[in-house]
Formats: sequence, C-alpha cells, structure tokens
Amino acid sequence: MSCRVSLVLVFLLPVVASAQENATPLEFQLAFSDKVAKVPFTGRVFVMLSAAEIKDLPQKPKWFNNEPLFARDVKDWIPGQPLVIGNASLSFPMPLSKVKPGTYSIQAIMDFDLGSANCTAGPGNAYSKPVRLKIDPAKTGPIKLVIDQVIPQATVKEAEQVKFMEMPSKLLSAFHRKPMSLRAGVVLPKSFAASPEKRYPVVYEIPGFGGNHTMAHNAAARQASDVAGIEMIHVVLDPGCRLGHHVFADSENNGPCGQALIAEFIPHIEKTFRGLGIPSSRFVTGHSSGGWSSLWLQVVYPDVFGGVWSTAPDSVDFRDFQKVDIYAANANLFTDEKGVQRPLARKKDKVTLHYKPFSDMEAVFGHGGQLGSFEAVFSPRGPDGRPRLLWDRATGKIDPQTARTWQRYDIRLMLEQNWKTLAPKLAGKLHVYMGDEDTFYLDGATRLLKESLAKLGSDAKVEIFPGRDHGNLLTKELRQRIGREMADRYRKVARIGTP
Repeated sequence: MSCRVSLVLVFLLPVVASAQENATPLEFQLAFSDKVAKVPFTGRVFVMLSAAEIKDLPQKPKWFNNEPLFARDVKDWIPGQPLVIGNASLSFPMPLSKVKPGTYSIQAIMDFDLGSANCTAGPGNAYSKPVRLKIDPAKTGPIKLVIDQVIPQATVKEAEQVKFMEMPSKLLSAFHRKPMSLRAGVVLPKSFAASPEKRYPVVYEIPGFGGNHTMAHNAAARQASDVAGIEMIHVVLDPGCRLGHHVFADSENNGPCGQALIAEFIPHIEKTFRGLGIPSSRFVTGHSSGGWSSLWLQVVYPDVFGGVWSTAPDSVDFRDFQKVDIYAANANLFTDEKGVQRPLARKKDKVTLHYKPFSDMEAVFGHGGQLGSFEAVFSPRGPDGRPRLLWDRATGKIDPQTARTWQRYDIRLMLEQNWKTLAPKLAGKLHVYMGDEDTFYLDGATRLLKESLAKLGSDAKVEIFPGRDHGNLLTKELRQRIGREMADRYRKVARIGTP
C-alpha cells in the first residue's frame, strides 16, 4: 500500500465515526390538522408500515404475514401539537427497533372510535397520506407524518334487483343510548317488478367476520335458490359492530341484536318487499361467524325460521373452542398441557397462526378483533364497562368463572339442556356443513355437535366434507345444493298464500 493511500484512509476514518455518532434511532413525529378535528383528541393513534406500495387509504390488518404496527393512547391531543411514536410504544409483531431495514409505505391513523370494528377502515377516522421511504431503525431518525385526511363513508350502488335498506332500531338505540340502525342488502326475485301482487319466501344470509350487507351484489350474481325453480328474496344482513361481529345474539356488551332483528327488522323487511311473512317460508344461512349466527338464530328462535343451512360455523361446542376446552381445569389459550404453543390456523398440515401472537395483535388494535369479538358476545360486561376477559393477555390463562358464563352461548350444550322442548320445533330444520381440514380448526366442535345430536335422536344433517377447508368448502355446487334443499323444504312445509 502506498503512503498516499494510507493518508486518505486516515483522513476518512474520523468522518465515518462522526456519522455513526450522529445517527439517531427511527421514530415517528405525528401531528394532526384541524381539518380532521378542531377539538382535542382522546383515543388511540397508530402508525402502520407496509412493504407494498399504498396509494391512498390505509390497508386492513393482515391476519397472515403480519406487517409492523405501532400504537399509542393519547389524551387531549390538540391540532398541530407534535406526538412521538417510538420504541416504547405499543407494537406488533416487534418493537420499532427490531423492524427489518427496507422500503415501506408509512401511514398514521387516528381512531375516533365511531362504531367500526376496523380502525384502519372505519368511516370518519383520520389518516396521513402514505409516504414511501427506505428506513433503518438504528439510524433513520425522525419521520414526520401529518394526519389531514378522513376515511370516507363507503358508497353502495343499487341495481334493478339489489336494494339497500337501513332502519333505526329502538331496541339497540335504547341500549347504547345513541341512535343505532340495522342494515341489509336485499336481492329481489327476477319477477318482482312484473308481479306486484306476488309474495315470496325469504332467505336471510349472515356474512362472516368482516363481511356486511354490501355483499348482496355477490348474492345477486349467484341466485342459488333459483336452480330449484323457487324464487326467493335473498337478504344479506350486516352483522358488524364496534366490537367485531355481534352474531345476532343478545349480549351484555353488544345489546339486544337478536331481538332487534326478530322484532323490528324482519317484519319491516318482509312488509317492504312482500315476503310471505310465515316461519315456514323463512330460511337462514351463513358462513363462518355467519354460520354460527344462523345456527344460533334457528335454535334460539325455532318458531321464527323454517330451516338453517350453516357452513363452517365458529365453535358450536366450547369443549373444542378451536382446539381449546375452555371448561377444562387450568385451561390456557396460548399453550397446551405440555406447554406447546397452540395453533390457531393451518393450511393442510402446516400451522400458519398461533394464538399468542394473534392475541397480541388484537391487543394493539384495541377493539374489534376476531378473538375479542367472541368475548364481546359471550362474556358478561366487566366492572370497567368492557367485556370480561376470558384469557389473560400476558399468560393465556383462562378464567374459569368467565368460561362458565360462556355456557349460555354453547350451542351444543343449549340443545342438550332444552332438547325435550326443541326437538319437535327443530325437526327437519338443522343443516350444518363443515370441511374436515377447516383452516381455523372449527371441525372439531362440529364433530362434537354431530355426535351429540345423534345421541339425542335428532334428524339434523351435520356433514363433514373430506379435503375441504374454511375457504374452499362453499363451492358453487354446495351453494346450489343448499338452494335445492331450501326449495325442497319450502315445498314440503310452506303454506303458500297464508299471511
């Protein structure tokens, strides 16, 4: 090495050292504009990172392949005042200092908690325009984000056969002490406009977690019941609420959702759209959380519905709550009896989610998560006004007292305890379909329900489909089969023309 090269290196070394000393850790410096709120804000603020390029609105949380999320609760934050979200903030799946260096789309979000379960998509919540930057948590330093955009209310477009309706609910408004409404998308039969005197049987469909009444357009494209030659009105209900999916069950936290549907909304729908208005011409169906909802409604209101077709329902027997017996002594949601992490989801034989990280993610979002949604329905209200926790968020230990309160929503147990009364009311009405490789391990509870109903002597049809999971169970063929079964049931028992 020459003397000249050596001198150059000597002069460069202090410069490099100085740059390293001046590097500061990554943090986000937030402020919000008075365009989104003119008064102090109290609530939870988020920063979300995405490897994909985001054009405008924030993305919904990903259950699989989680991306970095950070949050902080604030009180009386005023417009223009800086707020820092750094390494000490709430985080998932890792603290800010452990984020992998790379290029990300970055957005800040304010959750005004206006009734939506999803803070990143709730209408009225505020967000910053996405910035795409290359970051290194060790040395990027502060990134400024200004929250000055508002998530708009989604617009729904009607069509000749698809109508949308919203009805204020006196029952829910009284419970929540503020105006509350029920919403539905209504798919009309093809003959509806040309036959103003004709009245129709009605199918009520309940979407799964995250779904809503706007899925009526999908139902219109299917028209499953028509394959059997019976035209039916198809009503897609909105089961969403602030705490997740209320499953149309009355609860201490979500209110009288079932009563509101039965006493208020169904009569209004059938009067408006010329439903036959008799139980034998009224059917209910749904998938996933909607599958649980539909089965619940048929069992709790056996004289209101003429049959249920439930596909891949959430746990219908809490002795197998997605592989967890919540009634067992020393039960733990996160680990089994050997201390091994409990799986929450799979793809074939490969585990794709575990309970602990999924619970951690929901804790950062604060409200509206899938697991928390179960507590909102099944748990009593705690002294803090929130749903009583089934499991300890740090250890996973299940509270046996809370678990006992869940028994009133255990469908298998309810059927066993009330079978003498329910048996004649449910004859020919129960249809439950499940894949034997359900993505979220829901097949275990359905098998237990099948065994229980068989012992009770029920004629219920509980069928397990080999090789099917949560996503591919409901094929076109199965939809058409369900449509035919509904039509056959209608022909068998409906008193056509009876008011």
